[in-house]
Amino acid sequence: MKKIASLLFICFISINIYSQDSQQVSPQNSFTFGFLYGGGALLGADCEMLLTKQFGLQAGFGIMAIGGGLNYHFKPSVRSSFVSLQYWHQGFANSHTQSAIGPCYVYRSKKWFTFQIGLAKTLDKGPNWPEDKKHPPIILTYAIGAYIPW
Repeated sequence: MKKIASLLFICFISINIYSQDSQQVSPQNSFTFGFLYGGGALLGADCEMLLTKQFGLQAGFGIMAIGGGLNYHFKPSVRSSFVSLQYWHQGFANSHTQSAIGPCYVYRSKKWFTFQIGLAKTLDKGPNWPEDKKHPPIILTYAIGAYIPW
């Protein structure tokens, strides 16, 4: 019995020491969801895939919006903050409000929290564009949510 217990103990120790030592792979993708993600939707989600160690491509959708972006991470990890050139298409058919493009800064914590802030220029005005108000040539963009690396 002591030999079996000793053998199990040695196996347990060796598996814990060597099993993940050299095989740790950092995540290459992330799923982000929250308020004003997915093209500026009230509730939306984005999926990002790293193309190189620091460049990523993202696409997203939400309630009546779609979007995409090209991202440059400050560190070679999907868990790091980045700058992005993003495109937003808000609304479809008769509810289309605008299409916009612009840069933004995206903060990512090491675990799950994320937010972004940036500027955008309106490219296209849709049928739902409010004509009765004066609009600035550049708009502020922002979003807050959570991300899951995988």
